[in-house]
Amino acid sequence: MGSQLKNKRLHLNPNWAQLQQKLKSHDSKPQRPSKGSQTENPKTILGKRKERPNVELDDSPINPLAPINDDISVTDVVAMDCEMVGVSQGNKSALGRVTLVNTWGNVVYDEFVRPVDRVVDFRTEISGIRPRDLRKAKDFWVVQKRVADIIKGRILVGHALHNDLKVLLLSHPKKDLRDTSEYQPFLREGGRRALRHLAAQFLGVQIQNGEHCSIQDARAAMLLYQKNKKKWEKSVKDQMRLKQKQKKRKPKKKIKQGDVTIDSIPTAL
Repeated sequence: MGSQLKNKRLHLNPNWAQLQQKLKSHDSKPQRPSKGSQTENPKTILGKRKERPNVELDDSPINPLAPINDDISVTDVVAMDCEMVGVSQGNKSALGRVTLVNTWGNVVYDEFVRPVDRVVDFRTEISGIRPRDLRKAKDFWVVQKRVADIIKGRILVGHALHNDLKVLLLSHPKKDLRDTSEYQPFLREGGRRALRHLAAQFLGVQIQNGEHCSIQDARAAMLLYQKNKKKWEKSVKDQMRLKQKQKKRKPKKKIKQGDVTIDSIPTAL
């Protein structure tokens, strides 16, 4: 019975073995891709990528204040900016936020500060500080100590640094201060210029259009210094040499004898 069914299947499919052999030989041969699939497809895919306007053509302006790397180490030169709030009757300034950036503009310290006195004016339209920012802010003395540790022994850059140091109740060696509000080439006949004007003229960037940002302001001051570092440092050294020469020059003491004034140093006859 089994042999009859087997013979019947062979009789019904006489070409099955031949067809099966052809299929096996066809699968064993590597398929040659057509010329179109080998050359046109890759070019088509890459071509589509190049045609994307968002990838190839980026018209967004480059922000000169953006850090050039992600290094957050504390460098030998740091820039600082502070934002103030009003205490007492609102006319007294207190520290509300302080920011320090390194040479590359990366933030090394940025804290909101809870003043010792009660805040009566947040000055949000300028400071950018709101009540919620100070709810979990650090105490003034904690921030003051941290800032003092960071700036110690380093060159400190900023704009109108005397105001920032005043609200921090700190001092810094004058030889290590680089104040963009006092640098001679940045001055005009009428006196000092605002940081936003210096940033617009020398950096080509708009800042402080509304609420201030201490990070942005510190970066602007640092970049102004970096662009003028060579000449700036030379002028500082020249001033220090001049002061040293003036100290070495000791004025001659004069002794009055009646109506005649003579030198205290005797001269050889």
